[in-house]
Amino acid sequence: RGINRLNIGIQSFNDSLLKFLGRRHSAKEAGAAMDAARQAGFDNIGIDLIYGIYGQDMKTWKETLSKALSFLPEHLSCYQLSLDEKTPLYEQYGKESLQLPAENEALDFFMTTSKILTDAGYIHYEVSNFARSEALCSRHNMKYWRHIPYLGLGPAAHSFCDRRRWWNKADVNAYIRIIFEGKTPVLQSEELSAEQLALEALFLGLRTKDGIDLDEYQIRYGVDLLTQKKQILRKLEEDKLVEIKDGCLRPTLSGMAVADSLALI
Repeated sequence: RGINRLNIGIQSFNDSLLKFLGRRHSAKEAGAAMDAARQAGFDNIGIDLIYGIYGQDMKTWKETLSKALSFLPEHLSCYQLSLDEKTPLYEQYGKESLQLPAENEALDFFMTTSKILTDAGYIHYEVSNFARSEALCSRHNMKYWRHIPYLGLGPAAHSFCDRRRWWNKADVNAYIRIIFEGKTPVLQSEELSAEQLALEALFLGLRTKDGIDLDEYQIRYGVDLLTQKKQILRKLEEDKLVEIKDGCLRPTLSGMAVADSLALI
C-alpha cells in the first residue's frame, strides 16, 4: 500500500518561536508543506506542535492552533516542551537562565489545547494526541501505549518484544557499514522484570483515554490493581483524577494532565 500517512513536524506557526527552537523552516514554509502534501494526494496528515516554549504566551499558542486547524489535519500531536541534557536548547536555557512554564501555566496550556481541539471535533485519545476519528488514531503509537511488541528499523530505533527491549546504534554511517557487513546494528538491550513490565504498562495505559482493562491487566501481569492499590485508587477517584467504570481504570482530563504522577501509584 506504500506510504498512507504523513506526519509533519511544524512545531509552531510563529517565526520567532521557530527561530528560538533552531528550526530551519518558517511559518510560511510550514503552510506550503501542508498544501503540497494535500496536492500530492495525502488524505491522512498529522501535525506536530510544541507549547511551553520560552516567550510563548497563550495568545501566540492559540494562533498556532487556529492556523493548524485551518489545514484540517486528520491528527494533531501537541507536546509540552521538555529539555534533554547535552542538546543545544538545553544549553541555551541554562546559559541564559531561561525558565520553562510554571506548573499552573503548563496546566493552562494543556487544558486550553484540549478544549480548543475537542470543540473542533477532535478526540483527545492520549495525553498529547488528538484525532478526527477513532480510525485516525496513530496505530504505531497505540502499540507503545498498549504494550504491544514493535520493531524499530534504522539508526537509534527502539524495539520491544516479550520482556526484551533493544535499540540500534545512532550513528548513521556506522549503522550503514554494519548492515553491509551482515552484522546486527543493535547497540544495547535490556531484559525487563515482571514488576518493571507491570509498572510500565500502568504508566503507558494511564496516558490514554481508554485507560486500563483491569481484568486483562491482571491476566497479563498478575496484578489485581483494585485489591493491591485500593486505598490509592479511592483517593485518586475522590480527587477526580481517575474513574473506574465498566471494568476499566481510566484517567479523567485532570488525570491526563498529571499522567506521569499517576503512574507512581
